[in-house]
Amino acid sequence: MRLTVARIGRAHGLKGEVSVELRTDIPDDRLVPGEVFETEPASAGPLTVARVRVQAGRWYVQFAEIGDRDAAEAARGVELTLDGAESDEDDAWYVHQLVGLAAVRPDGAPVGEVVDLLSMPAQDVLVVKEPNGHRAMIPFVEEFVPEVDLDGGRVVLTPPYGLLAGEEPESTGETAG
Repeated sequence: MRLTVARIGRAHGLKGEVSVELRTDIPDDRLVPGEVFETEPASAGPLTVARVRVQAGRWYVQFAEIGDRDAAEAARGVELTLDGAESDEDDAWYVHQLVGLAAVRPDGAPVGEVVDLLSMPAQDVLVVKEPNGHRAMIPFVEEFVPEVDLDGGRVVLTPPYGLLAGEEPESTGETAG
């Protein structure tokens, strides 16, 4: 099984440096000079990390195979992958494991379906598509996502009032104030 470590974002500068959207909790261990990644699509790689830097919480990578801005723009959206057997992250879930899971309240009431996992500076965010089409962004922290049940095909959500469309304060145990 292939796991995504990062997705290549925008070109940065003229020499082929790119921003990356992290999909790992241990980027310092993964994104190191000399590391070679397979890619999705496979035709875009393999890619070898030449240089890495972090600026204002954003990760930038220079790959040996990407030498100019045009090549960097062409690589946008390419995923950097590794073999799942090489993963050593504890209690980690990957986008492909979460997408499609049913999102439910602790009492089993349906909330919607997980459609994405976004890596944000403070924490990851689950994107849940509600039945009305609204996409709710739920911080992926234990307080709001106390249970991930891959075998049962669901995640349990306890988000605060206001994150889900059309809910009343009483349904979350809160009062309007």
